[in-house]
Amino acid sequence: MNNSFAQLLPPSWKTLIQRYLEEDVPSFDVGGFVVGDEEMEALLYCKEKSKSIVLAGVPFFDEVFAELGCSVSWRYKEGDELSVTETGGPEGKIVVAVITGPCRRLLLGERTALNIISRASGVATASRELSAIAKESHWHGEVAGTRKTTPGFRLIEKYALLVGGCSTHRMDLSSMVMLKDNHVWATGSITNAVVKARKACGFSSKIEVEARTLEEAKEACAAGCDVVMLDNYASAEALIDDAKILKQSYPKVMVEASGGITKSTISAYFSPFVDIVSSGSLTAGYSIVDFSLKIK
Repeated sequence: MNNSFAQLLPPSWKTLIQRYLEEDVPSFDVGGFVVGDEEMEALLYCKEKSKSIVLAGVPFFDEVFAELGCSVSWRYKEGDELSVTETGGPEGKIVVAVITGPCRRLLLGERTALNIISRASGVATASRELSAIAKESHWHGEVAGTRKTTPGFRLIEKYALLVGGCSTHRMDLSSMVMLKDNHVWATGSITNAVVKARKACGFSSKIEVEARTLEEAKEACAAGCDVVMLDNYASAEALIDDAKILKQSYPKVMVEASGGITKSTISAYFSPFVDIVSSGSLTAGYSIVDFSLKIK
């Protein structure tokens, strides 16, 4: 993996960083006044000892310090796995990057940059773990995140999914159309919801329908959906049985498995009849990686 995913970012992404910095220092920076503008170096450490960490969020980290007139020199590249237990010294940490600039500006960007890289690396690490399970199983489909993202942090979390090797699923409500139970109840039926959605999105967007039973899934397929989400089934076996029946009648419709799927259960859903397995825990239940930044 490399940082080529940075080429996906929209022109407006840097305004995110500006907003983060403005939020953290809306008025006087007294701590910065105390330390002044002497040129110094700071070391970015990874101190996570429990597992290999996937480094993610490098462009966003860089931009924090670029906004503040500092420079970053990386010892690892985005997508690399960091293992403190294998490469760390007696202090139990490894140097990931060196940041250079005026001391007050280093400290002004410290927490914002750490918040970003700690969370992005957490998402990427969880993503790498699930994508590795799928790869080892030689499964044909994609493991995906969901729209269960943190408000204001969605772009970074979705970006980190890609660094870790998973699919982003839909990015937002303006991406692929997803018709869930509330849409169906409000319009009266799955068929009504799909027909109305197709009038609005035309040929250029896929339509996915959430189904809780085989009958609902069949109705969605007959109405012309592109993807059917088999959601919250009692067991993986029951879901795969229904997926097989669907594929026999509607081979071009993609089947997604979803609902409480975790690292320990995901392999049970890998089937020739299931094309996507999604897990909200990738962006809603990930662990934050232990990074710190220290002035030399």
